[in-house]
Amino acid sequence: MWQADHVSDDAARTAGAGGFRRDEALARLATEHFDVLVVGGGITGAGVALDAASRGLRTALVERGDFASGTSSKSTKMVHGGIRYLQQREFRLVHENLAERQRLLDNAPHLVSPLPFLIPLFGRNGVVAKAVARSYSTALWLYDLTGGFRIGSRHRRVSRQEVLAHLPTLDTGRLVAGFLYFDARADDARLTLAIVRSAVLDHGAVAANYAPVVALIEEAGRVRGARLRPVTPEGREGGEIEVRASVVVNATGVWADEVRALEEGGGRPTLRPAKGVHVTVPADRLPCDIASVIPVPRDRRSIFVVPWPEVEMAYVGTTDTDYRGPLDDPGCEPEDVDYLLAAVNAVTTSALTRRDVTGVWAGLRPLLAPTGGHHLSERTADLSRRHTVVTTPNGMVTVTGGKLTTYRKMAQDTLAQVVPLLPDPPPGARRCRTRRLALRGTPGPGDGPAALRSADPAKAAHLYARYGTEAADVLALAEGRPDLLEPAIAGLPDLGAELVHAVRAEMACGLEDVLARRTRAILQDARAAAAAAPSVARLLAPELGWSAEEAAREAARVAAGVRGELARAGLPEPDRAPVGGGHQ
Repeated sequence: MWQADHVSDDAARTAGAGGFRRDEALARLATEHFDVLVVGGGITGAGVALDAASRGLRTALVERGDFASGTSSKSTKMVHGGIRYLQQREFRLVHENLAERQRLLDNAPHLVSPLPFLIPLFGRNGVVAKAVARSYSTALWLYDLTGGFRIGSRHRRVSRQEVLAHLPTLDTGRLVAGFLYFDARADDARLTLAIVRSAVLDHGAVAANYAPVVALIEEAGRVRGARLRPVTPEGREGGEIEVRASVVVNATGVWADEVRALEEGGGRPTLRPAKGVHVTVPADRLPCDIASVIPVPRDRRSIFVVPWPEVEMAYVGTTDTDYRGPLDDPGCEPEDVDYLLAAVNAVTTSALTRRDVTGVWAGLRPLLAPTGGHHLSERTADLSRRHTVVTTPNGMVTVTGGKLTTYRKMAQDTLAQVVPLLPDPPPGARRCRTRRLALRGTPGPGDGPAALRSADPAKAAHLYARYGTEAADVLALAEGRPDLLEPAIAGLPDLGAELVHAVRAEMACGLEDVLARRTRAILQDARAAAAAAPSVARLLAPELGWSAEEAAREAARVAAGVRGELARAGLPEPDRAPVGGGHQ
């Protein structure tokens, strides 16, 4: 059992430490005047805050839930150009995406890494249709020429045997050959958090989660701030806070129209949300060592199979369907799970069933609705992934659309409209500094897992991939407490020290923050995460100032929510309990 040792008053009862504390952030929000107030703590808002703060602007960021708790923790976790956008003749978009991919590989190599992708080619009697092979070859040459080659490798055609070496359960009766190309992957939630922490700790921004905007402040016909009503993760409200700023940026993703309505009192919707669902399965049921692109011919689209080697799992996604339900609760439905499993089973011998699924996640993409009389396609996959930045007559700047890969460019374009609205911008404020701005934790020469001498190699590699040079800070929490160097959740590598670090240094305010976003346990093995909730709550109780009763209630609430999401997706209880270590 975890030891609920008491910690100092400075560490307890407050989420965040070392300049990244929620209580200090709320106090500053109430008393300081800012050049820019960014509403929305997903990847877009985080990027805007970092860009603004790095230019010397007094910057505040507020998020109504946890950082990255919306779409930015529920993506396919790819940093890529998007080969399929070439089919839509979006050459400029692909070029821009690939340029941003390279910047992320350079600026956050501990969080973003190259990943090979496999495109299997199927045919009859050992022959693939020439038109199909030519189409893929042309697209991949265009991809390389548009900027894909910057990653250091170009695409190539591979043999049937090499394809099977990477994805051995593919249907050998129809498999002919394949193509190999290269893109990148990222932990989307942790990338968002790293950007927020870089803005705060390295450039003086103020950021607070669980601080929803309930109204905008308008003076003389201009938006000059917002009223917040901070809440706890369980939904308990505090008193209102007024935040004053020269410019307010609406970077709330699929909720952008709702924030616009606070200013404009309504108006035509600018977004058409699309739901994307992913499922996680054990690696022994869908073995793969690189990502694969699986065709879904009846929908004229593809899905990805992506390895999660550190947890011996793989995930499959995404769906791409029109969504008109509540924005706060997209959810994974049984038909979503069946669609993804059927797509995999159509080209492999894995014969996946719902019982194989260990985790699910559903997010909404903030796609731009067509304007100017353009036809509204029935397929959200046909809508552009471009972004747009608009300034209203009242001076609020709204950035919408886009994707994970292009968050930095979206921020740059947003600040291009923000800076001219400022009454007295500091010298140099018009120059963007994020193209070569390393994120917090980025290693320098000589840095690496080998520097973590107090951890065994597997744990050192795990910590370094998640925290970079800050991994040593996580290990330091376990000095005198060897129990914190043990896995906290059965079958997963997350250490007890990471959970404590999430509260002390990463502004995690509750169990779901820790289990879903600071770690990815709920997405990887939801049942194991739910089972571990009581022991994790006992560990974090002194950090968060919870009594034993409060910890038990929070554990029960989060576990019930996790199991409810699985039930909603039509996923049965497994035939056997999760296998692995951990302290219960």
